[in-house]
Amino acid sequence: MALTDTFVKNIKPKGGGAGEKYADGGNMYLLVSSTGKYWRMNYRFTGKQKTLALGVYPAVSLAEARKRREKAREQLASDIDPSTAKREDRQAKADLAANTFELVARTWLKKTAVKRKAVTQDRITTLLEHDVFPFIGGLPIHTIGPRDVLDKAVRKIEARGSIDTAHRAKQICGQIFRYAVAVGLAERDVTADLRGALAEIPKSHFAAITEPKQAGALMRSIFTYEGHPCTVAALKLSPLVFVRPGELRTAEWSEIDLEAAEWRIPGSKMKMKVDHIVPLSKQAVEILKSIQPISGHGRYVFPSLRTGERPMSDNTISAALRGLGYSKDVHTAHGFRAMARTILDEVLGERVDYIEHQLAHTVKDPNGRAYNRTAHLPARREMMQRWADYLDKLRVGAEVIPMPTRAA
Repeated sequence: MALTDTFVKNIKPKGGGAGEKYADGGNMYLLVSSTGKYWRMNYRFTGKQKTLALGVYPAVSLAEARKRREKAREQLASDIDPSTAKREDRQAKADLAANTFELVARTWLKKTAVKRKAVTQDRITTLLEHDVFPFIGGLPIHTIGPRDVLDKAVRKIEARGSIDTAHRAKQICGQIFRYAVAVGLAERDVTADLRGALAEIPKSHFAAITEPKQAGALMRSIFTYEGHPCTVAALKLSPLVFVRPGELRTAEWSEIDLEAAEWRIPGSKMKMKVDHIVPLSKQAVEILKSIQPISGHGRYVFPSLRTGERPMSDNTISAALRGLGYSKDVHTAHGFRAMARTILDEVLGERVDYIEHQLAHTVKDPNGRAYNRTAHLPARREMMQRWADYLDKLRVGAEVIPMPTRAA
């Protein structure tokens, strides 16, 4: 006779050591003992007698126990051992619970490290450790929804005004989720639902000093800067070579030929992914020679102040400029490019195509073909020396040529 809810609720143990069994049908029964009420099901698999635990009353009701019994019967009909299936399901759930967002993210970081530069790896790791892990890092990745990523992590970044960082964090989280999907730890990339949820990244230009008198004052300030010799050298070299800040701080001694006065930057480091040649003026060579005894034994020309195995921080030059009193609204590390571009063209009258070549911008010939890295190299070498000499004159306050007045 089948059991009833009332019977299951009211039945009490009789005091027997092993407890009493009350059948419900289909080989399922209720085991009542002094320690509780347990749902059980007897079955045979591959000729062996086995017992399957279906749950504990009242957490598992009579109706729920019957559902579990029917599922077990279906498994047996499909030649599946219900006990083994239950154990595997429990293990799978445990594995999913153990695979937190942080654990998956660190695995992804390690497996994809070869695809990015060491400095980029550090930057992503720092962003995750500071702005993501503290908020969703401990959650099993398969339980995280779009609002978790948005409200618990990226909105906090956005709220402090770091719009670009918020977008970058969302993008990185998306890559981690896609990796989790690929290895079976998540169903989908939930960040896809966050399109348009963040404020747009404001379009801005790097602040730069482009007036000769102001440039002269900047050069004088640079030559008064006191700090680590490598930082001093990087700051002095910045206006002379006007490469992108990332290209400067990751410069390697193997790329520089002081005798030939050339710095050959491989395309892998360039924004346009094309090899680039920077002719070095006499002043630039002197600066590099001054720090060769300090960093010449290592890989990087401007190594990190903490470890010589990495290049200097991307904030080092900016911090030096701030220390000299130049805020990010006045002049930035990237601003040396605009300073050179403007003054070389509008004051010194250098050929624009030479300037663009030296800025590593794409310049095409009359037939629409891009020039190679050695195009106009002798002329560019002369231009770079004239530029260095002019900066020296600005620094000492001599021969300042005024900017031409623009027509209204």
